[in-house]
Amino acid sequence: MYAIIETGGKQYKVQEGDVLFIERLDAEEGSVVTFDKVLAVSKEGTFSVGNPVVEGASVSAKVLGHGKDKKIIVFKYKPKKNYRKKQGHRQPYTKINIEKINA
Repeated sequence: MYAIIETGGKQYKVQEGDVLFIERLDAEEGSVVTFDKVLAVSKEGTFSVGNPVVEGASVSAKVLGHGKDKKIIVFKYKPKKNYRKKQGHRQPYTKINIEKINA
């Protein structure tokens, strides 16, 4: 059994027991969050697709922690114009564990 959920502008295929790194959520560590935007559910050989979401379906997950990804370097450069701009970025994330898929 798996589901396709949407959170943070991205779509994820999840199964029970999966650990995901998603866009930062405003939830405390150890709390349970519910995702209501379930786009599709596969259960016991049947596959149901929502229009745009599956009615009555939800996914429960436990928040394991928060953090930041590795630093990436954004470097803008224009030749012969003495234009150089260097900037770093670390994307914040939330680590979750999928507990239950309610279809």
